[in-house]
Parts: sequence; C-alpha cells; structure tokens
Amino acid sequence: MLYYLFYSLHDTISLFNIFRYITFRSAVAAMTAFFISLIFGPLVIRKLKEWQICEKITKQDSEKLDELHRHKKNTPTMGGILILAAIVISTLLWADIFNKYVLIALFSTIWLGITGFVDDYLKQVKKMAKGLTPAAKLTSQIVLGLILGTIFMSDPQLGIKLDLPFLKGVSIDLNGLYILFVILVITGSSNAVNLTDGLDGLAAGIMVMVALAFGLLSYVTGNIKFSSYLLIPYISQSGELAVFCASIAGACLGFLWFNCYPASIFMGDVGSLGLGGAIGTVALLIKKELLLVVVGGIFVLEALSVILQVVSFRIFKKRIFKIAPLHHHFQFLNWPENKVIVRFWIIAGLLALAAIVTLKIR
Repeated sequence: MLYYLFYSLHDTISLFNIFRYITFRSAVAAMTAFFISLIFGPLVIRKLKEWQICEKITKQDSEKLDELHRHKKNTPTMGGILILAAIVISTLLWADIFNKYVLIALFSTIWLGITGFVDDYLKQVKKMAKGLTPAAKLTSQIVLGLILGTIFMSDPQLGIKLDLPFLKGVSIDLNGLYILFVILVITGSSNAVNLTDGLDGLAAGIMVMVALAFGLLSYVTGNIKFSSYLLIPYISQSGELAVFCASIAGACLGFLWFNCYPASIFMGDVGSLGLGGAIGTVALLIKKELLLVVVGGIFVLEALSVILQVVSFRIFKKRIFKIAPLHHHFQFLNWPENKVIVRFWIIAGLLALAAIVTLKIR
C-alpha cells in the first residue's frame, strides 16, 4: 500500500522514485516486520500469560527430555501469531500487493498458519493434549498443495518442469506427477520447520537465514539481467517475492529477541507450520525446489532424523539416535541447549551461503 502511495508521488518529489526499487523496499519491509515483532512482543507475551496459553511439560515422549525442558513450563506459546501478523502487515505495506506471486505466498502462509492455530487452540484452550490429528494436519497440507499445484500448472512461466541446479538449461518434465511434487514440497517444508521448533530460538534463527537466502534467489530470478547472466530460469515479477522473504526475516529476527535462550515465548504450530509453508511456496514459485534442500538443510536433517528413527525402530527394533528430532539427540549427548542452537545456526548459515554459491556453478 505504501509502495503505491509513495511511488505515485515520484513525478512530484523525485526522492520517492526510490520506492520502485525492490532492494530498498525489501530492506524497509525487513525493518518494519522487525519492529512490529519487537514492539508488540511484550504485549503478546503478557496477553498469552493472562489467557494461560503456556507450554505444558508432560512425560508422554521421554522422561529425560521432560526433565531437560522442565524450566520451559508455563512459557507462553502461540507466539507465531505475532510473526505471521508482522509478515502480512509488512508485505502488504511494501510489496506490490497486486503481484500474483506475492498473493500466492501470503495465501499459503495464512492457510497453514490457520491450520497451526487450530492445532494450538485445541491443545492450549480446549485442553486436547494432541490437538489436531495428524490426518487432519496432513489433509490441510494436501489440499493446499492441490490448490497451488493447479495454479502453478496454469501459469506458463512456472509450468511442470523441475530445474536442476549445477546444470545449464537442464530440467525434468514432471508431467502428471507435478501436483504430487507440489504436495510433497508443501507438506515436507511445513512439517520440517515444525519438527525443528523444539529448542529456544532454533527454528526462528534458522528461518532468518533461509528467508534471506530465498530473498536473494527471488531477486535474481525476477531480474532478467541477473537471471540471464547466472543461466537460471527467468520468472517475470517473481522478484517481488524478495520483499515477502525480507518480511519473514525481519519478523523472525524480531521474534528471536524474545525467543532466544532462555525463551520468553514460543512460536507454536501457528508459527512453524506457517513459516514452513511460506518458504516451500517461495521455492516452488521461483523454481528453486531442489535448492530448498540445501538452503533448509537443517530442516531436512531434522525431518530425516525422525523418519529414519521411526523406520529403524519399526523394522529392526533399534534406534539410530538417542531420541529424535536431531537437536534432542545432541541434548542427550549432554550438549548444553544454547550450544546446540548456536551450532545449528552456524551450519544453517553455511548452507544458505552454499546455496547462493551454486548460482555460479552451471
């Protein structure tokens, strides 16, 4: 909205011409989202405490894990509402709100944010220990994937091809499998972030780096000169997603102010599912689905650790890890929680840089 307001005045006041630049609007979008999270964070924390929407520590999974996390009891949760609000407000203020890719990204984020909200609401307010059933969550993700897949197939720029990193002009035509692939990306990314959100600031900190990386990838994909130089598919108007990604980074950074160890608030499923869906949607929109595995490498490892643990135990009756997801495994190795968090952040930062470097390897 502010983009249209200020840029419309550029003929009168030349300074406002700066609003046409995606780089400038991405920067102010990140700052806007950051300050929304920072300013309203204390209010959200106070209200969640008043409503007694707080973390519950049970012994359903592991007594040792419950003991390690005993200090987290009664910490407010569902703070993801703040993150999503900051993202949506900042994006609407600074992005081209008539850009179809921005609208799709917002739609996906809100859809899965609502799914997570219902899950948190059932657990925290209705006192239903398990919240939404796994089948209900999966159904929501699949339906979203079906909607997005149908939309993408009708877009001549997106089509049904999968671009392969490292190879010049090489792609795989997925044909009838494309919608299934979209469903896989959406369910995989949203659940992977959800599984990673188990330590103070872990998921939020990683999301900052992932969002910044995808913001840069979106910018070069939507710039005909850069995309031509880097030999990557050019997708007109997709550069506007850089503003959306910057809003994610800013919102998560502001939330991290309160969520860092020891956390004063947790994001809950409303935040983790929404953020995972957002980044998965962006990867699909800019045809960087396979790079999502690199950029979000920590999320992938966390999800894989759970899958491998379950498969190994069911087939061989043996556990690969002391406990899954992976971050808890290191806790069981007596790593302090803040050491696990920071080291995972470091790896996430390196993976984000590695993904950006691949742009020149063709």
